[in-house]
Amino acid sequence: MNYCLKNHDRVTAVQEILISLLSDEEHGAGEDGEELLVSEASFEEDRVRCHTSVVRGGVRQDAECIEPYAGGAVERRRALTHVVKQSAYEALLSFLPQKPAWGAMTGVKPAKPVRLALQEGLPPEQADSFLHGRYDVEPRRSVMAAQCAKESLKCLEMLQCKEVQLYVGIPFCPAKCRYCSFVSNDVTRFGHLVEPYLAVLHEEITAAGRSLRQAGGVVGSLYIGGGTPTTLSAVQLNDLLSALHGAFDLSGCREITVEAGRPETISREKLSVCAQWGVGRVSVNPQTMHNDVLRGVGRFHTAEDIRAAYQMVRQSGDFCVNMDLIAGLPGDDAAGLTDSVRQVAELQPENITLHCLALKKGAPLRFGPRGVLERGAVDQCHELLDKQGYRPYYLYRQKYIAGGLENVGFCRGETESFYNVCMMEELGAVIALGAGGVTKLCDRTGRNVKRFSNPKYPTEYISSRERIAARAVSLLEEAAVW
Repeated sequence: MNYCLKNHDRVTAVQEILISLLSDEEHGAGEDGEELLVSEASFEEDRVRCHTSVVRGGVRQDAECIEPYAGGAVERRRALTHVVKQSAYEALLSFLPQKPAWGAMTGVKPAKPVRLALQEGLPPEQADSFLHGRYDVEPRRSVMAAQCAKESLKCLEMLQCKEVQLYVGIPFCPAKCRYCSFVSNDVTRFGHLVEPYLAVLHEEITAAGRSLRQAGGVVGSLYIGGGTPTTLSAVQLNDLLSALHGAFDLSGCREITVEAGRPETISREKLSVCAQWGVGRVSVNPQTMHNDVLRGVGRFHTAEDIRAAYQMVRQSGDFCVNMDLIAGLPGDDAAGLTDSVRQVAELQPENITLHCLALKKGAPLRFGPRGVLERGAVDQCHELLDKQGYRPYYLYRQKYIAGGLENVGFCRGETESFYNVCMMEELGAVIALGAGGVTKLCDRTGRNVKRFSNPKYPTEYISSRERIAARAVSLLEEAAVW
């Protein structure tokens, strides 16, 4: 579909709506065409108006949205972005096979607008319906976002002055899953890079730790992710945790997570190392409990391997356990997905994270007989988890996510991951070390976000040795929390 903007420059807002609602189609700027969206803004003293017309298949639909604003240029831009998206959504809606679960929302952090509204005076009793009223979000998802927003406010109250959350990336896996879009390297092919990578990482850790101590900063949580960190040997894992404890003051750290991930990488020796260094949270990630689906996506463990690894973790320390599942995997279907969630819930891990597969543009989903991930299948899983005593505590979305849905972290009791909430809701600074790490510096509102990326691949990271250590120092000096 072509799009034409008149009297405004919110091209990104229009593109985001088109990608969100018509993700399988190509879109570009143009003033004519058989399929055309025209977005025209007008301005009054205290409000912004946008009229959108859409022509598709010989049919025309029009919509208009008005947004009042108080303040200066920043508030006016926010109001303009909202009316551009909302009017485009309303004009496109009748051309869609069903109403989108998240309505006109295009952002990846659905709970954040609710949190900001609560901080600006929205009565708590109105939080559940906030996204439904403002963006036409499905009521059940509007409620879920409000639940997560309230969790983020609890975490915000706990943040100390000069507190950062720390991420350390280990971009190696036993083998790369076919659906994976993360930076991870198969150790059977790239194992020779592990030791040189760790050497540079240790230097970055030392430099960052020294800078943080000099600034009087504190680490609120530590997350070692990947990749699969337990691809490292027990000795390498011990050296990494030792380096982190030596560089940073972790005495007041609320949580230390190691993403164990694949069961074939978990051993009693590695779990003993984790327990020794104060790791309190471990991920054991089945993705699905069906062996044929596992084989199809390039994971060569079995559901029984997952159960054995889970029991090993339980026997090796007092760990909070998270287990990841993915909805929409090739070869799976609604019944298989629900059964996987049921099996994992019966194990009673403290946390379960249900992801919806995010595909590269144009990739076939091949999920179920119709080839699509039905919203009802995911909703059924959410209901099952609710009955088992789990509640949502953080969520996020991704571009091209299956079914236009979301990724949700669930917890039992008060076992929510502090790091996950702070990182997803952008509550202050997150310092990321290692290849592919993205440091986010922002104030406590989460509105003024700056992002800084490390080299993406281990080879680039290793070859940038001197620049990496220097950058770790400069980022901490620039952190908005100071």
